[in-house]
Amino acid sequence: MSAIIVHPPQLKDIRGLSVAELTSAMVLRGEKPFRAKQVYEWLWKKGARNFDEMTNLSLKLRDSLKEQFSFPVMTEDKVQRSADGTIKNRFRLHDGHLIESVLIPVEDGDRFTVCVSSQVGCSLSCTFCATGRMKRLRNLTAAEIYDQVYLVNEQCLETYGKPLTNIVYMGMGEPLLAFREVVQSIDRITSHTGLHMAPRRLTVSTAGIAKMITKLADEDTKVNLAISLHAADDTKRNEIMPINESNNLEVLVASLKYFYEKTKKRIGIEYITFQDFNDTPADAENLYRICREFPSMVNIIEYNPIDNAPFRKSTAHRIDDFATYLRDRGVMVTVRRSRGKDIDAACGQLANKE
Repeated sequence: MSAIIVHPPQLKDIRGLSVAELTSAMVLRGEKPFRAKQVYEWLWKKGARNFDEMTNLSLKLRDSLKEQFSFPVMTEDKVQRSADGTIKNRFRLHDGHLIESVLIPVEDGDRFTVCVSSQVGCSLSCTFCATGRMKRLRNLTAAEIYDQVYLVNEQCLETYGKPLTNIVYMGMGEPLLAFREVVQSIDRITSHTGLHMAPRRLTVSTAGIAKMITKLADEDTKVNLAISLHAADDTKRNEIMPINESNNLEVLVASLKYFYEKTKKRIGIEYITFQDFNDTPADAENLYRICREFPSMVNIIEYNPIDNAPFRKSTAHRIDDFATYLRDRGVMVTVRRSRGKDIDAACGQLANKE
């Protein structure tokens, strides 16, 4: 007769608890309710990495928490520094998966942005993106998204003597397919019990999940929205972004109009230019027609080549002509030069490469 293997029960992640749930847990242990707020502050505002760091709790309470709750954290796996000051961080999660976050200093020296991941891998298969060639293994938890911000903020303070000023959900994965975790992380990051960053400093970038854009508007998070467009007609967008087949431009534009009407926030349009594919005057005219539908600002991004992709970077002359076409028609346009290319940290290059 074979032996019966009994696995110990899986402990619940303590950072998945609300203040109210923590308070109930404390009371059940015979502790005063205020202990919950102390624990919560250690988890979020003070960035504790384990229970032993919670030094204003008794040793008995800390041991009790260890017995009932897990405290999974990510660890630094690799750091790469670009000649332009960009820093790419690879983090190892508690289950061994790897993700990447990028610290981007802006030239004026007063702005520091972290680009955070929301999934391990990605399921959207955009043809120009290295991350899109990875399988989506799982969504990150709100705590794992938060940890990226907390740890890169510490890095920013240590390296540049200043804190982060902006957060963009533009790393690995599609944020709106990790919707609940992303919204919870926004709540933690903006809360006075967390990092207390202003929501206007946060931007969620999406490849275009129309129904989730509408849902984000209804959440009233007060964050900014950016749409990774990259082509302004359905034929071309279907070719490079399969998500467009189920979220075509008509449906997508309707959701973006709803987002603006609900939030009154100007929408960012991210547009990578590919030589002789989407950088012609006709493409600029198509983009202009979309920009007329709602207040927007276009970020034109130079393409960062990846292995075995059929695209070439547009010439500086073509990019400038494209931008001028839009500006002459009253569209706000920024031409964004890529940063961190020498360490594969630029837009579309995050893929956990060695």
